[in-house]
Amino acid sequence: MSKFNLTIHHASLIVSDTEQSLLFYRDVLGMQPTERPNLPFPGAWLQIGEQQIHLLELDNPDPTIGRPAHGGRDRHVALHCSSVDALREELEKAGMSYTTSVSGRKALFCRDRDGNALEFIERPA
Repeated sequence: MSKFNLTIHHASLIVSDTEQSLLFYRDVLGMQPTERPNLPFPGAWLQIGEQQIHLLELDNPDPTIGRPAHGGRDRHVALHCSSVDALREELEKAGMSYTTSVSGRKALFCRDRDGNALEFIERPA
């Protein structure tokens, strides 16, 4: 426990096209859109358990190509999932590439259409 009882509320990811990104985050991963404040740029707030992912449609100051092939060697957001195998099937159906964890854990990494790296770790039973 941290000194101030800190928990993560959300992680923000920069995307180039909110609607296209929702095809992955909402339709492939099953994240649920939630209310978003009126901001001067497009985006979407997605609920995952008690936390959120915020998609921000803004100019990206970071390169989207030339990133490490394995997302575990780059900035990434790590999420628990119920089944890495089921997620792998969904990613393959969607034509998305991924890498598996080299640590021996039941986990995989993928990147969204804007190069954001995501790690999915199978939640222990």
